[in-house]
Amino acid sequence: MTEKRRLGVIGGSGVYSISLLENAKKIEVSTPWGQPSGALTTGILNGVEAIFLARHGEGHVIPPGELNYRANIDAMKQLGATDLISVSACGSFREELAPGVFVIVDQFIDRTSGREGSFFGKGCVAHVSMAEPVCRALGDAIEASVLALGIPHRRGGTYLCINGPQFSSRAESLLYKSWGADVIGMTNMPEAKLAREAELPYATVAMVTDYDCWREGGGAVEVAHILEVMRKNTEAAREMLGEISMRLGPTRTRSPLGIETALDAAIITPLEARDPKLVEKLSAVAGRALRQS
Repeated sequence: MTEKRRLGVIGGSGVYSISLLENAKKIEVSTPWGQPSGALTTGILNGVEAIFLARHGEGHVIPPGELNYRANIDAMKQLGATDLISVSACGSFREELAPGVFVIVDQFIDRTSGREGSFFGKGCVAHVSMAEPVCRALGDAIEASVLALGIPHRRGGTYLCINGPQFSSRAESLLYKSWGADVIGMTNMPEAKLAREAELPYATVAMVTDYDCWREGGGAVEVAHILEVMRKNTEAAREMLGEISMRLGPTRTRSPLGIETALDAAIITPLEARDPKLVEKLSAVAGRALRQS
């Protein structure tokens, strides 16, 4: 069964717009969880309906720990997103993952704290699986796109997410590297978890800007250097998004992982015990499953 695709894109540091977006229109969206990072931009990207959100807001004014991740995902869902691609800057724990390499992430380690990590809670409890946190079909399209454009990349990698806004200490960097993490960032958690709760296929492209601070004899992470690499990454990311949209096309089929029905076996609270106020807040992200149960 095929359906119309509406590709959602969340742009991280450096990626604040999509220049190829035609018929662009900014839309202010209110959510039950508060306000998203800013207005969302809808339009057509190489024949595909698309929705774009700058994760940190216009002018990069919101730090990682103060992002309203729930509002961002809810707003995407309200506007009809069917798939979600995250583009994020990151540090590298691997010598071969040099600045400028794009990592198509397939796993996460969440080291954040204090962030609202679920749409569900007291009055309606759900437990979604995060064993396979990204959509393979989106990953395939990303991989084909970076190959076609000659962008240095690696398919597969573990993204470790910290609170920030400070970078890691050297001891932390060495610890995370010893755990088998490949890249480090500050924003993809709880974003990926919330996308799964909203039954949105999700994929991350982590664009390496630096080596964090684990390398012996290597310097500390410097913002000036990161910004220089980020400018180059941003141009490549915009080309990549255009290529991805062409490869995905205007229609889609459902994920073989069953992401679009992830809540069918996840909502534990029986109908008669659910809090009506919370159920109402969940209407955009979980309305399909709540109506069926």
